[in-house]
Amino acid sequence: MTPFVLQTVGALCTGTLLLFASGGDSGSGAAASKEKKADIGIDAAKLSRVVDNPYVNFASIRRAVYEGEEVEDGQTVKVRVEAVVRDTPATVAGVEVTVVEVSDYDDGELVEKTEDYYAQHESGVVYYLGERVDDFEDGKVVGHGGQWVAGENGGQVGLFMPVAPKVGDVFEQERTPGVAMDRSTVLSTGKTVTVPAGTFTDCMEVEDYDPVGKTTQRKVYCREVGLVREILGEGQTIDLIEIEMRK
Repeated sequence: MTPFVLQTVGALCTGTLLLFASGGDSGSGAAASKEKKADIGIDAAKLSRVVDNPYVNFASIRRAVYEGEEVEDGQTVKVRVEAVVRDTPATVAGVEVTVVEVSDYDDGELVEKTEDYYAQHESGVVYYLGERVDDFEDGKVVGHGGQWVAGENGGQVGLFMPVAPKVGDVFEQERTPGVAMDRSTVLSTGKTVTVPAGTFTDCMEVEDYDPVGKTTQRKVYCREVGLVREILGEGQTIDLIEIEMRK
């Protein structure tokens, strides 16, 4: 088992083997061979682009929209996040992955666009293989803050969602030293949560800590729906307002 799985998640994954960057195809010749041999920290042959873990069911979700408020530099900003699960896969380090395209808006202006890469282990564990990031100002790309991809610059896959999360589980979702190192801790399970998109049961709350940016936030995931709420701080909540499922 890979060394980044912490505490009880290590036992979970050993025994059974957690809202949303652009990946090119594998190419040909020497470039393709090099990509496929990249060290991503797991046996790539056991990963699939089909992600249907109950708490991260991208196989069933087509689109999700979130709205809320956060405080930036003392000012309250209205936030809108649109996440779209692409029909066409990408390839990262030789692994075919599901791509989730996420657009972030502050007061109606696009400030960030990412393409996030996910794959699922044959056991049902969901892994995160990175994100390509475009930061925007006045409609122009001005940076790529926090961008990381498994197989590049020492990046390895992160454990995004266990099969059966339990209170106290800790797992590393992002794994590029000094760039992206987010770690999640399961705080509670079995919750019922009401957001504008509806009332959902069998939800769990996690705390995400970013040791690079020194920030902490909480997230709520519900079975078959995925992420329904982000809590950034007192009075700063972003909720699911709309979800479109695949027919």
